Amino acid sequence: MVLERVREIISSQFGIDEDQITEDTDIIDDLGADSLDVMEMMMGLEDEFSLSISEDTVSSLSTVGDVVRLIEGLM
Repeated sequence: MVLERVREIISSQFGIDEDQITEDTDIIDDLGADSLDVMEMMMGLEDEFSLSISEDTVSSLSTVGDVVRLIEGLM
């Protein structure tokens, strides 16, 4: 459930087909995200899952799987 929704949000934001996004997808290297992209993505995820994620935590995330595990841990 969480992975599917995260994939939808990333797909929409980055204009990438959902099928290309896996837990191993690197946010910077594979998606080409810069720091602003990452912050926008995290704000969208915070809204979607009604969570608050600190900037320090965001800087430690490198893959989509990291994001999914963080969200699941905060739910």
